[in-house]
Amino acid sequence: MGSCMSTGPQRIEAVLARQLAEGASAAVIADASCEVWRRIDAALSPIVGRHGVSALLKRSLHLTRTAHPALAAAANADARPGDFRALRAVLAGQASAEAAALNAALLGTFYDLLSSLIGATLTERLLDPVWAPPSTDAPAQDSQT
Repeated sequence: MGSCMSTGPQRIEAVLARQLAEGASAAVIADASCEVWRRIDAALSPIVGRHGVSALLKRSLHLTRTAHPALAAAANADARPGDFRALRAVLAGQASAEAAALNAALLGTFYDLLSSLIGATLTERLLDPVWAPPSTDAPAQDSQT
């Protein structure tokens, strides 16, 4: 991998940094972060199941909370798979820059954990759609019945 290529988490971190520069609140950062986690869940659930994605996230939270104790509340939450409300609450309760830093650290840990299990190439292939910015174009509706 060349040095000019960035990983998915680095691309998301750049988006959050741009939002910070534009004055985004912690709530906006939290919402954007949780949207990424929903996309990760949607991308990986068909392969490892929702409980598998949840287990990877829980492990990532556990590993990341050592350096970022604010994540302990999300790590200890009894959330169902695909439920990111506890993470959103933690992120929204921080200063904007700290919320972005927490999510960046968590994404990095998740990415590294998944890469250690299935390899970096497959991880990037599976998660590549997650890192793309969401389309702002609404899909055309078929008016024929």
